[in-house]
Amino acid sequence: YYCPHHRSYGAGALDAYEEMVQLTHHAGCALHLAHATMNFGVNKGKAPDLLALLDGALAAGADISLDTYPYTPGCTTLVAMLPSWASEGGPESVLTRLADPASAEKIRHHLEVLGSDGCHGVPIEWDTIEISGVSAPHLGEYVGRTVERSARLRGEEPWVTARRLLTEDRLGTTILQHVGHEENVQQIMRHPVHTGGSDGILQGDKPHPRAYGTFPQYLGRYARELGILSLEECVAHLTSRPAARLRLADRGLVREGYRADLVLFDPETVAAGSTFDEPRTLPVGIPHVLIDGRFAIEDGKRTSVLAGKAVRGAGATAG
Repeated sequence: YYCPHHRSYGAGALDAYEEMVQLTHHAGCALHLAHATMNFGVNKGKAPDLLALLDGALAAGADISLDTYPYTPGCTTLVAMLPSWASEGGPESVLTRLADPASAEKIRHHLEVLGSDGCHGVPIEWDTIEISGVSAPHLGEYVGRTVERSARLRGEEPWVTARRLLTEDRLGTTILQHVGHEENVQQIMRHPVHTGGSDGILQGDKPHPRAYGTFPQYLGRYARELGILSLEECVAHLTSRPAARLRLADRGLVREGYRADLVLFDPETVAAGSTFDEPRTLPVGIPHVLIDGRFAIEDGKRTSVLAGKAVRGAGATAG
C-alpha cells in the first residue's frame, strides 16, 4: 500500500487527499492516509468533506484506510515551518539564509504573509507555536511558551524570536502546533476505515503527550468517557485494523495460533497519564503487557524480558 505525506495538511488538504485517491486509483494500489487530522483554521468543520471523499472512493472499490491521534495539537520541528526553498542545500544552507538579513526577511514574508508550504499554505500564527524542546541548554527558558509569548516578554517581534531559536539551536527546536479541532478529531475516528496512530515524536524536553498517551487516551477518554466509540470498536481501531493494513497475518486478534502480543487493561480505569506539562508520565489502568507471550510489564512494573523483534513483511530479507 501507499502511505504518503501528501502535499498539504492545511489550506490544500482536501485537494491533496483527492490527489492521493486518484493516484492510487490509477496505480491500482491501496492507500493509507497518515495522521489525516484536518488541522488548521481553514479546515474547521471540514471533516465531513474528507469522509465523503473517502466514502465515494470506497464505494467505487478503493482500498483506503487512515489514522489519527486523539489530540488537537500537532508536533513537528520549527525548521519544518520554513518554505521548502529555504531548506535547499541542507542545514548549513538554511543557517546561512537565516544569517542573511535579506533572505531572512523573505522567509518571514513567506511565513507570516503568504503562508509557506512548510506551514501548509497557512500564514503562521505565532501564538499557536509552542516550543516543546531545544538542543542548546541556554535556550531552555523558551520551552513551554509560545513564540508569541516569548517575543512579548522580550519586547520583540515573534519572527525575531523564532529566527534566534532556529539559529542558536542550529535547527534543533521542536514545537507543538495548537491548530486542531476537536469536532474533526471525533468525526474522523468514527469512520469504519479509521485506525489509531500516535505519530509520536519523543525528541525534546516536552514532547507531545501522544507519544506516551495515544492508545490509553482512545480507550479512556473517547471510548469510556465520551462514548465516541464503543469499547469493542475502539479495540478494533487500535489492534486488528492496523494489523490488517500492515498485513500482519498472525497479529492483531486474540485467536489460537496468533502471536500473544497482549495488553491487559482495566476498562474502568485505563487513561493516559501523559499531559502537555508532564508528557512522559506513564498511563494508568494497564497492569500487564505481553510480547509474544512473555511479560514485558507485569503488575504495572517493567520486567527484564526483551521479547520484541522486528516484524518484516513477506519476502523481506534482514538487512
